[in-house]
Amino acid sequence: MLLQKGQKLLFIGDSITDCERARPAGEGLFNALGRGYVSLVDALLQAVYPELGIRVINVGSSGNNVLDLKARWQEDVLDRKPDCLSIMIGTNDVWRQYDTPFITEGHVYADTYEATLRSLVKETKPLVSNLVLMTPFYLERNEQDAMRHTMDEYGAIVKKIAEESDSLFVDTQAAFNLVLKDLYPATLAWDRVHPSQAGHAVLARAFLNKIGFEWNRG
Repeated sequence: MLLQKGQKLLFIGDSITDCERARPAGEGLFNALGRGYVSLVDALLQAVYPELGIRVINVGSSGNNVLDLKARWQEDVLDRKPDCLSIMIGTNDVWRQYDTPFITEGHVYADTYEATLRSLVKETKPLVSNLVLMTPFYLERNEQDAMRHTMDEYGAIVKKIAEESDSLFVDTQAAFNLVLKDLYPATLAWDRVHPSQAGHAVLARAFLNKIGFEWNRG
């Protein structure tokens, strides 16, 4: 597995990462990691790799887009000096274009999204052992659905930046697509965006598979 003994693993993103986490982040408070995929990753690392003592920190923030991440990057990422960093952002960048189409000042279009994410990755990649880029997703089977189509475009941007920067890439949409063959989207997320516990398990599994987690270890 890519994580080593005593390393610090930090997750940053929007409400999907936040998932009702306590504040301040990483201070040992009850539910400091939230109730989503970050807490599942932490639980599985403790259960399967207890000797490594991996410290997991969640700095997801509900409602954030990539510009919000940029505004708090120094304090929430660089100052915390993580060994491994996972970024999953883009849902609100796309969603606001559809649920508030006339409030354009809240929209983050593809060119701004790409330039900002690339800048953050370029700044941070030399400072961490591993950087994981996770795509945004939309739990809709129909690829021609407008929001699903746009979300796939933003996911392609994430893939391009991951390849350019030699970062680890997690295609969350692909992971969900496998489950959506058998489950109706609302089963995993009532609004197609905020996952159920099963949906968060899909995210946790996709992340752990990418870092070489051994599911049958021990």
